[in-house]
Amino acid sequence: MNILHIDNSPRQQSHSRQLSAAIVKRLLEVAPGADIIRRDLGTDPLPQTAALYAAALASPATLAAPPAGSLDLSEQLVREVEAADVVVIGTPMHNLTIPSVLKAWVDQILRVGRTIKSTSVGKVGMLRDRPVLIGVASGGFFTGERANQPDFLTPYLSIALSSIGLKSQQFFPLQGTAFLNWEQAAETRDKTLAALDVTAVKRLTEIQDQPAMVASVGWNHADLALPRHA
Repeated sequence: MNILHIDNSPRQQSHSRQLSAAIVKRLLEVAPGADIIRRDLGTDPLPQTAALYAAALASPATLAAPPAGSLDLSEQLVREVEAADVVVIGTPMHNLTIPSVLKAWVDQILRVGRTIKSTSVGKVGMLRDRPVLIGVASGGFFTGERANQPDFLTPYLSIALSSIGLKSQQFFPLQGTAFLNWEQAAETRDKTLAALDVTAVKRLTEIQDQPAMVASVGWNHADLALPRHA
C-alpha cells in the first residue's frame, strides 16, 4: 500500500503535524508494509502558479499544445496522488481556510483534461477514488457547539478534492489549540482520531507484512514519532 503524506505547517512542532503523524501511525499499525511518500509543503513550499502554467491552462488549444515544461510539476504531483492508495493531509487553519502552501498544491492537481473533465452538467473527476484523511488544527473553534468562527477550509477542500474524484474523505478537527498544553492536546488528538475508519485500508493490506519505507521527493520528511513538548 502507498500513503501520500502531506504537511502544511511551517512549525515543526505544530499540532497539525502531530495530528497527521498520528494518522499515519494508525495506518502503519494496520499496514506495516506501506510505502510513504512525503510532501512537506510547510518547510519546502511549492511555487505559486507560474506564467507558463497559467498560459497552458488558458484555453483548450493551449492545453492541447502547452509550452514546454509548463505542466511538469503538475504532472509529478498528479502522479503521486494516482500512485497513492491513501492520502493523509495535515494542515493548520489559516484565517478561516487552508494555508497558501496547500492552495498551491491544489492549484497544481486540479487540471482540466487531466484530473477534471468539463461536461454539460459540470466538472467531473477523472481520478479513481481513495481514502483522504485530513487532520485540521485550529487555535479557535470552527465546528461543534463551541464554534465561534466561520469554516471555509472544510467545504473548500472537500469540494476541491471531490472535483477530481477523491470523494472518500474524513476530516479530523483538533480545535482550541491556543488554549491546550501538550498533554491536553495529545488527549484531544486521541479522542479526535477515535473516529478514524481504517476498514478500506485493511482490505488493501491484508497480505502486507514488510516494514514501512519512507521516501522523500525533494521535500524534508519528519520522524513519525509524536513529540510531547514544543
